[in-house]
Amino acid sequence: MLDLAQEVDRSLSKLRVPAPQRSGTLVRLVGLTLETRGIMAPLGACCEVLGQDGHRVEAEVVGFNDKTLYLMPFSDPVGVGPGDTVRVMTNSAQIQVGDALLGRVIDGRGQPLDGKPLPDLPDQVNLLGHPLNPMERGPIDTVLDVGVKAINSCLTIGRGQRIGLVAGSGVGKSVLLGMLTRFTQADVVVIGLIGERGREVQAFISESLGEEGLAKSVVIAAPANVSPVLRLKATHMTHVIAEYFRDQGKNVLMLCDSLTRVAHAQREIGLAIGEPPTAKGYPPSVFALLPNLIERGGVGRHGHGAITSIYTVLAEGDDASDPIVDIARASLDGQVMLSRRLADQAHYPAIDLNGSISRVMQNLVNPDELRLANKFRRLWSVYQQNADLVQVGAYEKGTNSELDEAIRLHDAMVNFLRQDMHQAESYKLSRMQLSHMLT
Repeated sequence: MLDLAQEVDRSLSKLRVPAPQRSGTLVRLVGLTLETRGIMAPLGACCEVLGQDGHRVEAEVVGFNDKTLYLMPFSDPVGVGPGDTVRVMTNSAQIQVGDALLGRVIDGRGQPLDGKPLPDLPDQVNLLGHPLNPMERGPIDTVLDVGVKAINSCLTIGRGQRIGLVAGSGVGKSVLLGMLTRFTQADVVVIGLIGERGREVQAFISESLGEEGLAKSVVIAAPANVSPVLRLKATHMTHVIAEYFRDQGKNVLMLCDSLTRVAHAQREIGLAIGEPPTAKGYPPSVFALLPNLIERGGVGRHGHGAITSIYTVLAEGDDASDPIVDIARASLDGQVMLSRRLADQAHYPAIDLNGSISRVMQNLVNPDELRLANKFRRLWSVYQQNADLVQVGAYEKGTNSELDEAIRLHDAMVNFLRQDMHQAESYKLSRMQLSHMLT
């Protein structure tokens, strides 16, 4: 019997998985990545490189090849060298969350940027969140008042909708985002400033949010000069904090500026670890990441809470067929296109109704309101298509009755779509003004 027991023990020992090694050795630095051997850690694990002179650099596991792990540091790796020790700090990305985040400005690692002490956060959640069963999601059936006339009246959006603000650079995306931040009726606002200019962080908080807006907001900032890994972590953090408040039953407005810079961060990581470039140099992982992020918004389980997501999308070179614009347009519940031509005419916000759409508007408004909105959009489009003929006097009045009406109402339509950036226009007032103009 003893021999049998020993044989069983020997057999079981062969099946036991050895404990993961907690430290290894840095062997190579290539571009943005550090390569290490002698360590076992999963993707997303956080590691620490210990230099021989006491220098420490944190990094994340972004890939592996056989027994080699690829790490991307959170900061400049100056000071590390071959033979330095690498040890695992955590095997999975977890963050602390809680109501004490409201009114705070933090970075991609959850560290405060506002000079205040680290908030006391009682709950711990997975950075990547937990996807909802699509059959358990509540419907988008409640109008969300965003305080911008053009959107309230012609592109009505609902709680839990995902919208993109699409434009080239310098057309007013950030200004419109600030208006939506201040004017939208929401319990909590979560703002991710990802990959943008560092000066815009302070400007956005002081000019767009103000003290009253910041009190109900959480700002996660990862400007362009930080590591792509931190920019990506800040993006996931923005989403998981929004999910935390949504699961409390709150109406959350989540703003991400910008989705394009998130794609750039993933492109840097993907190319650094050897992914093949595809359209415009973007690796396949970019086109897998963006839909996963977008799907984290929406109405909560059985209508319990909602995340209304607004992403800015940079159309590089004003190219509306840019691959990131394409995948955003396919994944979102609508888009607001901003026009450089309108911006050049000092028409702000420079919302171009041609190409803009809200895919759930028909479920939110009554048939009369939908008819008036479609009529306004049609008249605006007809005038834009014939603007050159009208301006040079080549159009003869009476040729097209719809164009005649568009010409008659053009000045009123322009005045209706313009709005001061500091003045909110309620949903009810916007609908009344639209009805008065067209009836």
